[in-house]
Amino acid sequence: MQKMIAINTIYVEKGKGEQVTARFAKAKTVHTFEGFIRMEVLLNEDSEDRDEIKVCTTWEDRQFFDSWLHSRENAKAHDSKAPAEPSPIVGNEVKTFDVKVQHLPADTVETK
Repeated sequence: MQKMIAINTIYVEKGKGEQVTARFAKAKTVHTFEGFIRMEVLLNEDSEDRDEIKVCTTWEDRQFFDSWLHSRENAKAHDSKAPAEPSPIVGNEVKTFDVKVQHLPADTVETK
């Protein structure tokens, strides 16, 4: 098996990054999927014209990510019902990466 990371970069109207990242505060169904390892949500507010959020999910293997990606639960989580107010999200881009090297903290490495 080959660990992989999926990174969804979400571009958000300037000043709305905190509002959008708050949507990820409560665990959703992705956390229950086989092969799911962790999720990290990162916020960058340094740009003058927009905020940028990176939703990084780590998986034991690409097959588990693909199962999530094509699942009913994923479709439901991303269902675009008509919101009460316009969405601050202006776009997104998903990229996947195979984990080739990983270093853990020194206290977790066995010494001989």
